[in-house]
Amino acid sequence: MSPRDLKIPAQRHPEKQRRPDNPQPKKPDWIRVKAPVSEGYKETRDIMREHKLTTVCEEAGCPNVGECWSQGHATMMIMGEVCTRACTFCNIATGKPPEALDVFEPGRVADAVKKLGLKHVVITSVDRDDIEDGGAEHFAQTIRAIRKQSPSTTIEILTPDFIRCDPSVLEIVVQAKPDVFNHNLETVPGLYPEVRPGARYFHSLRLLQRVKELDPTMFTKSGIMVGLGEDKQSVTQVMEDMRAADIDFLTIGQYLQPTPKHHKVDRFVTPEEFASYEKTAFNKGFLMVSSTPLTRSSYHAGDDFAKLRTARMAKFGA
Repeated sequence: MSPRDLKIPAQRHPEKQRRPDNPQPKKPDWIRVKAPVSEGYKETRDIMREHKLTTVCEEAGCPNVGECWSQGHATMMIMGEVCTRACTFCNIATGKPPEALDVFEPGRVADAVKKLGLKHVVITSVDRDDIEDGGAEHFAQTIRAIRKQSPSTTIEILTPDFIRCDPSVLEIVVQAKPDVFNHNLETVPGLYPEVRPGARYFHSLRLLQRVKELDPTMFTKSGIMVGLGEDKQSVTQVMEDMRAADIDFLTIGQYLQPTPKHHKVDRFVTPEEFASYEKTAFNKGFLMVSSTPLTRSSYHAGDDFAKLRTARMAKFGA
């Protein structure tokens, strides 16, 4: 267990303390995973600690941390470990970030990528609404630092929505040339007021569409959780909206409730339903779809990126 896991809920989520408790249902067999104990896991953990890096794997309590870290695949979370948003599904600590951006962080991320020997890396961040450009330049610096140290590593970024920034900040990130630009819609639009109150569905959708306008060759990716209270029709509509925005890659995973103060699990979606969503999404034209109970944005990201490139080549010849 990470020392970060020992923070009491009041410290991590002060805005949730007046929310009524929601019972946390027992997970079905298809959700349960083994505790992380492998040597590979420990080596990855030690590299993260050595370089003073935060990972979304730990901060968000990802169920796949044991499997991914055993292979040296850690998703690094830049710009601190305190988010300025208060999404009701998320376990990342919320509040006013205690520090300015660390100018040395991009270099440390690049050092860790090189030391891990990653062929593909995913870089994400907290929301930093306290910064004028939302951290766009920090993302760009991180991408450039990785390119310098590990030029053959492909880079996937999972960004905030930059909703409070000048729209031009998106160009800063796109011009740094990540291989995949990911921004998660997270849920269906009808659940935004409860699940993602600081965000706007159509703003996030437009963000991804704008990436394609700025660089039509860049892969775009987005994901949603199910089990929050949505229905099949609303999920299908999200797929339609994403394809209208020319999004290439869709991920769908089961929502897991971090604490009783978080949004409740409405139900556990069966593996058969996930398979059905995958089939529907491919039929709608996505180049790549990952739809399983344990799917997360960065889960098997390297393998999926290879499939994504192959799919584009087969469809467009480029």
